[in-house]
Amino acid sequence: MTGFRDFLTRFRPAASPGRATPGGVPADRSAELRAELAPPLALLEQAEAEARTVRERAAEAAASRRREAERRAEEIVAGAREEAGRLRAHTAGRVLRAAEDEAAALLAAAEREAVAVRERAGSRTPALADRVVALVLEDLATEDASPPPPPGRGRPREEGP
Repeated sequence: MTGFRDFLTRFRPAASPGRATPGGVPADRSAELRAELAPPLALLEQAEAEARTVRERAAEAAASRRREAERRAEEIVAGAREEAGRLRAHTAGRVLRAAEDEAAALLAAAEREAVAVRERAGSRTPALADRVVALVLEDLATEDASPPPPPGRGRPREEGP
């Protein structure tokens, strides 16, 4: 890179106005600019290469993190599905126990009611049986006291063998 003094000489007049001076070699401005810009452009190329490397590493790191996140998400989903299965089984067991308890309570209530019906039937049966016997005896007594009905009316005739 050219020095600061060389940079300033660009702005200094070539000669003072006055008599003619001998001709000089024309300056190659493009060569001077190339020489002056070559080192910063080389540094820029190096910076671009470093930036490209950093981007590539970042892309690889992002892809790696994405793959790890996907793997972890799959693990979480698998765990959640297992937990859901356990919860379903636990809930089904709880519901089944509740249903069994309710069925047992209903069965016990039905048995108590059946016992109560049997007890009522047992306590009412002698009185009802006495009443039925009395009615039957009364019917039999009225049948014996009444004249037999004319043939073809009332009771059917008994036919012999």
